[in-house]
Amino acid sequence: MTTTETAESAWLTECVRLAAKNVKEGGGPFGALIVRDGEIVATGVNRVTPDLDPTAHAEVVAIRAACQALGTFKLDGCVLVSSCEPCPMCLASSLWARVDRVVYAADRHDAAKAGFDDLAFYDLFSTPRHTWAVPVTQVSIENGFTPFATWLDQPDRIDY
Repeated sequence: MTTTETAESAWLTECVRLAAKNVKEGGGPFGALIVRDGEIVATGVNRVTPDLDPTAHAEVVAIRAACQALGTFKLDGCVLVSSCEPCPMCLASSLWARVDRVVYAADRHDAAKAGFDDLAFYDLFSTPRHTWAVPVTQVSIENGFTPFATWLDQPDRIDY
């Protein structure tokens, strides 16, 4: 086993420990870490039901904590480590955070066996939107691009 694989195994073991502990404390069975330069910067556990927040997944919680700890909204140079394959929302969040890599233990099929929708959402995103049970449609209006034009005209904007 390489040094990287050994470190990843240790991080994944910690994510699994955090997730199991979180279940005993009333949260969901997910844990995550943000690691930079081999050091844990932040942790997160699923807080959906305790916080009444459907976006409070372990990965998002860890990303938010890492950004605060590092004083940045870009996590380049960091690794997102999770007890389970990130759902589409969490995967998109990791892409927006610009992490270098994502590593996980259990997968979407394991999550589905435990009653979570990750697999169903991945399947949904591979189908045409017009077939979805929840309509997602664009309605074009005359000034719809105005916020973007204003953004582009802002000389001191911070691109992300």
